[in-house]
Amino acid sequence: MGTLILILGVALWAGAHLFKRLAPERRAAMGESGKGPVAIALLASIVLMVVGYRMADPVWLWVAPNWMVHVNNLLVFIGFYLFAVSGMKTGLHRHIRHPQLSGFKAWALGHLLVVGTVQGVILFGGLLAWAVVAVIVINRAERGWTRPPEAAGWKEGVALVGALFATLVVGHIHGWLGPWPFAGG
Repeated sequence: MGTLILILGVALWAGAHLFKRLAPERRAAMGESGKGPVAIALLASIVLMVVGYRMADPVWLWVAPNWMVHVNNLLVFIGFYLFAVSGMKTGLHRHIRHPQLSGFKAWALGHLLVVGTVQGVILFGGLLAWAVVAVIVINRAERGWTRPPEAAGWKEGVALVGALFATLVVGHIHGWLGPWPFAGG
């Protein structure tokens, strides 16, 4: 039952995010009032993913070597960094069209590498697939891309420090709620 709930959660996440791109006329007709149902669908998808993941009995497909934890943590750090790049509009943002989705892909890939269970593949593989599809759909809908203006150099440093801080804080919260994400913990 947990696996089915998890699949529904991933599907709802993808559907809610892609709704605007796959049914633009319908979404536009909803106007501002459409934001509420989409937000509720996203919240429900997160609840379904968490509940389904925790309910599913782990079926191991592989066990990652211990050093893979470091690869995961690097990819999670890169994910947080790319979110900061997007939010702060750093210089790197001029070279990456979708920094948030790129960061999300890094996060999902890192977790997919270290969580070798069926539910890990469903959750992290499914979210990785959604992010890849989202980039493709957005790029097809909006072929042109205007690069953001030049950014102050100091923003890159602030984004790096912010990403490091976020990685450490979220990592500790992750350890309180589930497995300890740092090696040797």
